[in-house]
Amino acid sequence: MEQTFQLKEKRWKPAIEEEILAQWTKDEIYAFDRCTTKPIFSIDTPPPYLSGPWHVGSAIHYAQIDMIARTKRMEGFAVNFPMGVDRNGLPIEVQVERHHKISMHEIPRQKFLEMCAEFLDRNERLTVALAQRLGLSCNSFKDKEIYRTDSPDYRAVTQRTFIELYHKELIYIDDRPNNWCPICGTTIADAEVEYKDVETTLVTLRFRIVETGEELAIATTRPELICACAAVLVNPKDERYTHLHNKTARTPLFEKEVPIIPHYEAKIEFGTGALQICSYGDYTDVRLFRELELEPIKALGADGKLTEAAGPYAGMRVAKARRAIIADLESKGLVIKKETVFHRTPHCWRSRNPIEFIAMPEYYLKQVPYIDELKQVADQMTFFPHFQKQILLDWLNSVSQDWPISRRRFYGTELPLWYCKKCNKTIVPPPGPYYQPWREPPPFDACPHCGASDGFEGEERTLDTWMDSSISSLFIIDYATDETLFQRAFPCSLRAQAKDIVRTWLYYTILRVYQLLKAPAFKYAWIAGHGLDEHGAAMHKSLGNVIDPLPIINKYGTDAFRFWGCFEASLGSDFRFSEDRVVGAKKFLQKLWNVARFISNFPKVSEDTPVKLQPADEWILSELNQLIQRTRAGYAKLDFHIPARELRTFIWDLFASHYLELVKGRAYSTDAPDEHTAACYTLHTVLHSLLKLLAPLCPFITEKIHQSVYSPDTSIHLQTFPDPRDAWTSDHPTDLITRFNAECWKYKQDHELSLRAPLITVTAPKALKPYEADLKRMHNIQTLKCTSKSKIKIAHTK
Repeated sequence: MEQTFQLKEKRWKPAIEEEILAQWTKDEIYAFDRCTTKPIFSIDTPPPYLSGPWHVGSAIHYAQIDMIARTKRMEGFAVNFPMGVDRNGLPIEVQVERHHKISMHEIPRQKFLEMCAEFLDRNERLTVALAQRLGLSCNSFKDKEIYRTDSPDYRAVTQRTFIELYHKELIYIDDRPNNWCPICGTTIADAEVEYKDVETTLVTLRFRIVETGEELAIATTRPELICACAAVLVNPKDERYTHLHNKTARTPLFEKEVPIIPHYEAKIEFGTGALQICSYGDYTDVRLFRELELEPIKALGADGKLTEAAGPYAGMRVAKARRAIIADLESKGLVIKKETVFHRTPHCWRSRNPIEFIAMPEYYLKQVPYIDELKQVADQMTFFPHFQKQILLDWLNSVSQDWPISRRRFYGTELPLWYCKKCNKTIVPPPGPYYQPWREPPPFDACPHCGASDGFEGEERTLDTWMDSSISSLFIIDYATDETLFQRAFPCSLRAQAKDIVRTWLYYTILRVYQLLKAPAFKYAWIAGHGLDEHGAAMHKSLGNVIDPLPIINKYGTDAFRFWGCFEASLGSDFRFSEDRVVGAKKFLQKLWNVARFISNFPKVSEDTPVKLQPADEWILSELNQLIQRTRAGYAKLDFHIPARELRTFIWDLFASHYLELVKGRAYSTDAPDEHTAACYTLHTVLHSLLKLLAPLCPFITEKIHQSVYSPDTSIHLQTFPDPRDAWTSDHPTDLITRFNAECWKYKQDHELSLRAPLITVTAPKALKPYEADLKRMHNIQTLKCTSKSKIKIAHTK
């Protein structure tokens, strides 16, 4: 027998977690050994975006990613789990503009960048502190070990990949209509567009046929673009308009003459069946202008206001111009009818405002030619859960044009380009340092195209933030900086993220890594659902339903919060916040603490001590064996709902309620040394196994019990999971044992007897005969008769 250390505290308290956290930080137990001989498992975690604090859903998302890291350590991997923060992008610029009540174009660029950095530094401190409090087992939380997407090192890698793809002729510049957010003041990619059904006015207008003078009714939701109308379409099979094919229509108000073209894009059943084509009301307009080679008129400027082409409406924003034009059309009798409809309208997913389609020169990354190859890449990856792969495939099937990657904003990675004023050629510098062409002289003395030695202009635009984000999987395994580590760690083991950014972060990463290295970016993709408020609504600051996780953690503890999160729903499913269920998770942890505190009263049995197990011991070890198999299967799927559910059921409903009560008599008594030893051995074996199985989910309480009872100098998180044992495989009547106990307890309750009150005679099925001694002690049974009958009979008087 070995001495054991008793748990002194009667209750599990959140304050203990902070003591453990301090010890982990001091000991650096999660540091990644770059020279390790173990297989490497790298996790490309979404670096938290610093535009605002986490809500409870975000906190659970990151806690579950930490569960992946802890699982893989206990499976024997050297885990590379760096802490990073995302410090690029439009939302940060927009928040800084709102906070300071400025426009970034109204102040010096460097001053605006400093404002952004100050805002980010403040939010970073809060985010990193919360990540630590959540128990994230990142490589390190030291300031120098945290990677930042706006650091020179990170941006240099982003620019390196741009330069490499530019030389592969995958990047080009073109002047074409693009998604434009007037609020953000920049082009956005298709993946950054969301659609909303918006209430709007459908106006049916009177056009005139030039050749016949007859009226042509056309319905539109964009009357403010009549000035940019270039054609009218009618369906070739629409008999109402056959006589108008190739004639000319005159637009209302602006009196512009445009051709009437038979085209199947006009739907016979929609509106009047006739369709005006303007530059540009929607994606269909953009496509038809190209297909029909129509001459566009620029009706909207980059500021979201109508241009001089709109005549008296120039300078008005879209909504105001729409109202004014409808009023003028009505006053001139040019409106046939108005009706309110819901129209599917594209919005910027950052500003939440409607987008427009404006033509201007931008840089593009080719993506359309790679779609079929990327589907094959997706087939080489394993998705957790498997059905989330369909989100990626659906997006791949929707990609129809190349990715506009240049942005007219300030706080981002600059395009590493200069232009020669003499020959007007583009000059691309060699990869290596971080370039800021808008403020730095070029890193060359002469133009490589014409030989000019002066007259260079630096590019002022920045890259789409997803150009930065999409190289995170390369950056964390030292692409272009440590070839030895990169060769061992590539492809990155796992991308962990939520389902809403599959079409952006996951897709763009797969695209860019494949273009650079002709290989999949990841072995695995782990796609989580969303955390919702208690009513099932997504949490947004604008809705006022954001729930701060910190007060919940301070009140109930990190482990209770983490366990609640993984117990609520299977991987990939959305889950609702419920404080009552967090309370339930805390009660479970207290139950575990009580169990451990009870077991800590008994000595441990050394591994070399012969143990003669009793049938009840063999029973619970057999149940433990099955638990290990089911729990490890859940961990293999990275679905933490499975181990959470299995462990809670085993600990609360079987181990604590039945086995502990069954074995108490033997554990406390030393009259039969072999039976006592077997009880102590089994109790500690089961408890220590449970702690290891629960450790990825609840790292604090398992560490405390492990170090208090078993090994004060080692961390449970550096142990390995228990394996099933052949010696523990045997059949036992679990349902019968639990039913027998339940009937004995119910009998005493019904007869108002204490649990220790004696039962004179109990008749039970013969399958319980091997457990007779423990059952008699447990229920204080004087005579237990095991017969061939299945019915249980109980009597407490003669």
